Amino acid sequence: MAGHNWKTHKGVVYSTNPEFTYRQDNTPEPVTLPPSQQRLVVSIDRRQRGGKQVTLVAGFVGHPDALQALARQLKTKCGVGGSAKDGEILIQGDFRDHIVTLLVAAGYKAKRGN
Repeated sequence: MAGHNWKTHKGVVYSTNPEFTYRQDNTPEPVTLPPSQQRLVVSIDRRQRGGKQVTLVAGFVGHPDALQALARQLKTKCGVGGSAKDGEILIQGDFRDHIVTLLVAAGYKAKRGN
């Protein structure tokens, strides 16, 4: 491994194999679309939640960190809890109208679902 930058080799500590070649995972990170190109659908969901209502924001395309930042902003503005994963944001309670106005004010193309 002479001549290689060992700091870029994540997960490999040491190899005794003289023919070992390190392969990097070159999968591109997802590109976050600008807010004007995002098409978000804000709906209500009651399934598998013990009768509780959650507001579901679906359709986000981008990096998971950008999704977490948007979810944090919405949770703060609504004053409730929630989560973000798999391109969806869950906000506890029925805040469809409020979230649509917040997203439109932030430049997103958002529409109210069911």
